[in-house]
Amino acid sequence: MTHAHITTWVVAIILFFVAHSLFKSGKEKPSKIVHMVLRLFYILIVITGVILVTGVYQLDGEYIAKIVLGIWTIGAMEMVLVRLKKGKPTRVFWIQFVIVLLLTIVLGLRLPLGIWSFS
Repeated sequence: MTHAHITTWVVAIILFFVAHSLFKSGKEKPSKIVHMVLRLFYILIVITGVILVTGVYQLDGEYIAKIVLGIWTIGAMEMVLVRLKKGKPTRVFWIQFVIVLLLTIVLGLRLPLGIWSFS
């Protein structure tokens, strides 16, 4: 299930940048379609994440932090796209997105279900 979770967030990040570039190039309808597919991937990320967390023997603070950071990452992605469409500044949400995405990925890979071992 870890591979499904990683695949969903990798595809979501790609869709995020595709939706952003489509909107920036003036193609609003394709951007809206990609944005709706991205929202479907948000749901898939949460579902696969819940499945992963329910299989954990002991839910400690690092897993809770990963959950919070993951939801924050999704929120930052959504805020960038929504504020872009409304013509509002997005710099703060871009900064949040980059920082929280990196923290989420590093923490996720560091956890026992991840692939890195920092011991």
